[in-house]
Amino acid sequence: MTRIKICGVTSLADALACAEAGADLLGFNFYARSPRCVTPEAARSMADGLRAALGERCPLLVGVFVNALPDEIARVMAAAGLDAAQLSGDEPPQTLRALNGRAIKALRPRDLAEAGQQTARYAPHAPADDRLPSLLLDAYHPALYGGTGEAASVEVALAVKARVPRLMLAGGLAPENVGERVRALRPWGVDVASGVEDGAPGVKDPARVRAFVAAVRAADEEDV
Repeated sequence: MTRIKICGVTSLADALACAEAGADLLGFNFYARSPRCVTPEAARSMADGLRAALGERCPLLVGVFVNALPDEIARVMAAAGLDAAQLSGDEPPQTLRALNGRAIKALRPRDLAEAGQQTARYAPHAPADDRLPSLLLDAYHPALYGGTGEAASVEVALAVKARVPRLMLAGGLAPENVGERVRALRPWGVDVASGVEDGAPGVKDPARVRAFVAAVRAADEEDV
């Protein structure tokens, strides 16, 4: 089945609703300029609440960072009780190596040539853990690190997918289009934030979360 990551979670109630709907991974954003930014203390409270309520059914918990140093990332991960880090900035491969296989690199290539260059640079440092994506592909924006609401081209997505075992697709996904993208690209996973919100950033709409998961699962069944 296509793995589902719901990112930018800001409350325990939303986190539990996403988990119960079928999310495999949940993302907590630590980028100060993001409207979905949370503190390590808030993330820890959500992580503890999720694990207490769900036990082994708890999704993997991922911290989203932008251009933070490895020591700071490791400190926040420990404080918040996270399973992995997602690096969504301009981090060098050395940052992934320093995090000992617990870091996912998000790519935002401008074109097919850059997609090949970035994949070659970061794929050798991808997590070995098959519960985590090898790489995450988002849409390029000159001023924003993700959250653009735009999608990477099919050509770019297929090129990256061909070079890694587990590609997670992000960018512009919503209940209305995720099924089509899954059918067209068959990614290992999909990542959504604003597409399951209906109001303030970081406040998830349970109905849209359920609709997103249902659309992914329906597309999965078509491939059986």
